[in-house]
Amino acid sequence: MKRLFDLVVAVTASLLLLVPLVALAVLVRLTSKGPALYWSDRVGRHNRIFKMPKFRTMRVDTPAVATHLLKNPDAYLTPIGPFLRKSSLDELPQLWSILKGDMSLVGPRPALFNQDDLIALRTQHGVHELVPGLTGWAQINGRDELPIPVKVELDVEYLQRRSMAFDLKILFRTAMSVLRRDGITH
Repeated sequence: MKRLFDLVVAVTASLLLLVPLVALAVLVRLTSKGPALYWSDRVGRHNRIFKMPKFRTMRVDTPAVATHLLKNPDAYLTPIGPFLRKSSLDELPQLWSILKGDMSLVGPRPALFNQDDLIALRTQHGVHELVPGLTGWAQINGRDELPIPVKVELDVEYLQRRSMAFDLKILFRTAMSVLRRDGITH
């Protein structure tokens, strides 16, 4: 049921957002050197690495680490990067990962391949068994502001409570958080 729901929503959203997706890709290309999409190595279900697309918000010479680990992350942002991040529009290409089955609409956010502490804690608590999501319980309860142990606690809570009703609640709260721009640091 969850996979079917993911497919229906991702196909519908992709079709409805086709023109804005193309426009955003063109804007990224016009405002900075490099490709419109950044393909990030992420950790998926069973700790399998997959390529996750995002609209590129940082220069092509940015180190491949979590943004909060950069000494001065703002120095790496492209001219359109802050807008894409604050509006969460940089996440829209992840519809592709949902269509492929690498991601779901709701689940723990996929870790970067080099976030060893997060990956280890998730594996220890069984969270690595879940398909990562475009949004998740931790996302709507603090997003970038949460320390890793708290993120994992929320991921474990999602693992224990997961259901279609809970996913719908998370999707609704995500929409509200995006509109309010809650918890976005860059």
